[in-house]
Amino acid sequence: MILFPAIDIVGGKAVRLYKGDYNQMTVYSDNPAEIALDFKACGAQHIHIVDLEGARDGGTPNLDTVLEIKKQAGLFCEIGGGIRSMEVVDRYLSAGIDRVILGTAAIKDEAFLKKAVEKYGERIAVGADIRDGFIAVKGWLERSEVTADEFFEKMQNLGVKTIICTDISKDGAMQGTNLHLYRTLSRRYDVDITASGGVSSMDDIKALAEMDMYAAIIGKAYYTGAIDLREAVKAVQ
Repeated sequence: MILFPAIDIVGGKAVRLYKGDYNQMTVYSDNPAEIALDFKACGAQHIHIVDLEGARDGGTPNLDTVLEIKKQAGLFCEIGGGIRSMEVVDRYLSAGIDRVILGTAAIKDEAFLKKAVEKYGERIAVGADIRDGFIAVKGWLERSEVTADEFFEKMQNLGVKTIICTDISKDGAMQGTNLHLYRTLSRRYDVDITASGGVSSMDDIKALAEMDMYAAIIGKAYYTGAIDLREAVKAVQ
C-alpha cells in the first residue's frame, strides 16, 4: 500500500480543516515545502496536495506553492482542488505535477472528464467525497444527488484508474477511518482506491494494508503526531 502524507494549502500555508469546514482551520506551517522535505526524510515517496482555495473558488491560486513542493521534495505529487478545465489540467501536468485529481468537474462535466482521461490516462484521478452516501462537490460545500455507488460505477466505465475516496464525516475528526466503506467499494469495483479521511492511527494503516487497499492518505494525524510517518512507511513496505 502507498502512503500519501497530505498538504492542504490556503494562502500559501499548510493547513487542516475540520470536517471540511473552512471556518475551522488550523495553520500548521507557513512553508509547505519544508513539510514535504520532512515527508521525504521519513521515507515517503508520494505527496497528496489539495489547494483548498482552488476547491472552493476554482483556478490555481496556490500554483507557485504547489510547484515549490514538487521542486524541493522531488517526490510523486498529486494535486486536487479546483481542477475544472483542460487548461488547468495542462498547466499542472506540463509543470511536472505527476497526477491531477478531478472533483466537482467529474460530477458536473462528463465531457471534460472523458477528454482528460483520453489525453492523460492514469495521470487523471477522481475524488469521491462522500457525505451520507452521496457525493459532495464544490469543496464539500454542496451535496449532489449522485450516490457513491452510481459514481464508482460511472468512473469505472469511463476508464478512470484511481479514485481518492473520502468519508467527510471522518475527515480531521481523529476517530478512525471508515474501513467498512473501503472494504465494500474495493470488493465491488475494479479501480485503485485511495482511502482518505480519518486515518488516525497505526491500527487504521495496518487494517487498510491488510485489505490490500491501493493507498491511504495521512492528514491531520501526521501534524498532531498521532501517526509517526517513519513508522507508518516501514509498516506498509
